[in-house]
Order: sequence, then structure tokens, then C-alpha cells
Amino acid sequence: MARGKRKTEAEDNDSKQQPAKQAKNSKESDAEGEEQNGFVASGELVKPATRVRQLKGGDAGKGPVIYWMSRDQRVHDNWALLHACEVAQTTGAPVLIAFNLVEKFLVAGARQFGFMLRGLKELVPQMDKLNITFFLLRGDPIQTIPKLVKDTDAGLLVTDFAAMRIGREWRDGVAEKLDIPFHEVDAHNVVPVWVASDKRETGARTIRSKINKKLPEYLVDIPPVPQSAKYEGKVKPDKVDWDKIIKGAVEAGKEVPEIDWCKPGVDAALEALKAFLTKERLGHFTADRNDPNKPGALSGLSPYLHYGQLGAQRMALDAVKLRSKFREGVDGFLEESIVRRELSDNYVFYEKNYDKFEAAAEWAKKSLDLHRKDKREYLYSREQFEKAETHDELWNAGQMEMVVLGKMHGFMRMYWAKKIVEWTESPEQAIEFSIYLNDKYEIDGRDSNGYVGCMWSCVGIHDQGWAERAVFGKIRYMNYAGCKRKFNIKTYVERIDKLARKHGKSVKGA
Repeated sequence: MARGKRKTEAEDNDSKQQPAKQAKNSKESDAEGEEQNGFVASGELVKPATRVRQLKGGDAGKGPVIYWMSRDQRVHDNWALLHACEVAQTTGAPVLIAFNLVEKFLVAGARQFGFMLRGLKELVPQMDKLNITFFLLRGDPIQTIPKLVKDTDAGLLVTDFAAMRIGREWRDGVAEKLDIPFHEVDAHNVVPVWVASDKRETGARTIRSKINKKLPEYLVDIPPVPQSAKYEGKVKPDKVDWDKIIKGAVEAGKEVPEIDWCKPGVDAALEALKAFLTKERLGHFTADRNDPNKPGALSGLSPYLHYGQLGAQRMALDAVKLRSKFREGVDGFLEESIVRRELSDNYVFYEKNYDKFEAAAEWAKKSLDLHRKDKREYLYSREQFEKAETHDELWNAGQMEMVVLGKMHGFMRMYWAKKIVEWTESPEQAIEFSIYLNDKYEIDGRDSNGYVGCMWSCVGIHDQGWAERAVFGKIRYMNYAGCKRKFNIKTYVERIDKLARKHGKSVKGA
């Protein structure tokens, strides 16, 4: 969930993850030190080597190198695929790409599955041009990925980085079943999460300098993907009927229909990036991004980033080129797209209870506990929230924007979640409701940014204590009057209501 500018101070929490290690200076000691620290020795394509870490050690065999594509669904600008290609080149082995399609993923529906599958379909011709064979697997990846490794006699398995619990469980489960090396590459962040910090950070103020110091080393041009050796193995991929698969997924998840304002795929992602990097949009990003009546000031790129159809590094590299023209806009955009995004992955990666009240800082938990019995002027059920049946037309408009468009304006998402805190029985219920609705309707839900946005609003993650008040305690408060000072509420509500009515809905309220 996007957030506006703010101070970000909170209690620090120790991490249970292993600390990242810095490489030594000389090339010889680099390779030795990297292997010992769980990294992979530097090559020519993927630098620095600390983008890659070993989930299971050992020497790669001579069989195919499999890239298990998951979070980063693109061929180009993909450090994970480049690493797979680089290792394969040392033995002349072919590169295979596998994507595992699960029947259900949290509360994702047609909106999310349709967008993802249409994007994946576009990638196959790009793989074909590079001699890379694609396997679409279906079922539990803890079963299907090791089976493919065994059946193809693979020499190495590579995957992209996942911060969320379910992704980590999949990777741990796969690693236990393998008898070959297994490498994980952070192709999602500019500075790998384990390099940026070795612990859960307090907020942007504590991670910003750590990331910025490393940008000269990590924010570098991305090499092209080399041709792969031809795969001649006996095990061949099943023919994929993309239209049938997409139709089935869309039908199964029809409660949350697809969106039409954002075209899926890597080509559409690059076009959207180009359209944003202009005077009219990037030039006004800092000044207008918190006004819900000026949605064009936002990049609209989060759906592509979420599914990995656009790499954050490509986005940053292209934006930096315009810094001499739009310095304020570029700096503000990089703050959000690098520092804030990577802070979210830091939180989810290092905090096992990232979607629970237990993750809150001690000051926040104590403050909220003191106000558990405070009287709530309004109480709504999850169903009432979902149908936008509150007394507040502004809140209802935000909910309808999300339900209909699959994307609520960033400023409104803060107000939306804060009011859920105010109108539910407990902080735990507020967290549950806000995450459920965000994950179900947002095209970019089920993501580190979404969890941090909900937790920032509900329990003050990455924030500081504010003046104490009923229900909220010391958690930052937002209200209708504050929004009225920021933007024209009537204009926003009327625009969203007109949009909602086209879909048989309304923001009229309870």
C-alpha cells in the first residue's frame, strides 16, 4: 500500500535471519569468501555475486540448469535467469524455465490469475528465440519442482527471491527434496534484501543510507540474456493450451473480475513506464502524488512490478536518465520505488509475523492494548466493508475504487485502512479485514507493500508514536477533515460513484 511522506520511527526488532556478508576486495579472496558465506563466486554476467545465495550448496552438475520462475515473470532484465545462463555456459548445458501454477493463491481471483497468465503467455516466444525450453507445471511446487529436477537430470536449480511466508515455505520444502545445488537470486530488488540489511529495520530513516551507499555498486546496466544450448533431453514439456488455462482460471475466480485499464505483459509494462517518464507525469510526481483527483501523477506500474513483468532495476535506470530534467520528481520516485519498496521486503523477510498484531513495536502494542475497550462510534462487519456500506461516502468511494478498478489511490489507501481500525472491534480484526480486502481486490495485493501498508495503518509499523487518542492510542490518526484540506472530496467521490454505477455499484453508504 502506498504511503505519503512521513517520519518513520518505531521500535527495532531483532531478526532471525542469517546476516548478509560483504565481499572481500581482491578477486581471489572474493570467490573464496563468497562461497564460504553462502554466496556464489562472481561471474561476468551477474555482479556483484551477492545477488545470489545458496539455499543448498554443492557443485553444479553437467545436466540442465533449471530456473524456477516465480516472483519475477520476465525474460529480460532478470538477474535470476542471467545467473542460470551463466552457470549453464560453464558446462555447455541447456537452460530450462519452469513455472508452477497453483490452483489457489491466498484470495487471488480472476483479476490476479488472468493478469499473471496473460503475461506468462507472452514470454514463451521470447524463450523460444533464446533456445530456452519452458515447462508449465501444475500442483504443489514442493512436489512438482523436485520431480522435474530428477526427470531432467538437472545439475542446478535456480529461483528468484521470495519474501513472503508461502514462498519461503515452498523454497524450503523444495530444498529438502533436492540432491543438487539450489540458488536463490534477488531479481526483485535493486540492492538484494540480505545485502541491504541483516535485520528488520525500524523504518525508512534507518535503511535509506544503507541502500543509497550500495546503489553505485548495484544500480548498474543489466546484460542481455545469452542464447542457451539446445535442450535434447527425453523429458519434454506438455503442450500448453493457454486459452483453456486462462479461461478456466477466470471462470474459477469470477467473483473478482479482470480489469481493463491495465494491459498485462512485459511489452505493456515497458510502454507504461515510457508513458510515465514524461514532464506531464514524472515532472509532477512529487507535487501531485497525494491528490486522489490527479491519478496521472502516479506511475501505475505496481501491477507490473508485483508480477515481475517489469524489473525495479529497469524502472530505476530509465528514471535516473531524466534526473537533470526532473530532479525533484526523479528523487521522489526513487525514494518510493527503491527505498520504500525494499523496506517492505525487509520487513516481510525478517519478520515472521508480518501480518499479525505480534509484529507491532512494543510502544504500539502497549498503547493499543490500553484502548481495547474504548467505545467505537461505528462497528461494521467484513461484509459491510466489502460492499462499501458504511456511513462515510469518502471511505465507500475508496473501497469502490479498489473493487472496480483493482487499484485504490495511495493516499486513499491510508485513510481507508485507518478507518477500518476505527470501525472494528480490535486491532487484530482491523488487520484481518484490511489485509483480506486488499489481497482480494487489489491487482497488486498479496505483496510486501500491501502488508506494510496495512500494518503501518493498523499498528504503526515503520512509524512513530503520535498524540494519544481513543481507539488508536498513539497510532497515527487520519480523518475526513484532514482529507478535505488535502483534496476536493466531492470531485473524488462523484468520479468514483460514476465509475461504480457502470458496474452496478454505488458509494451512497449505509
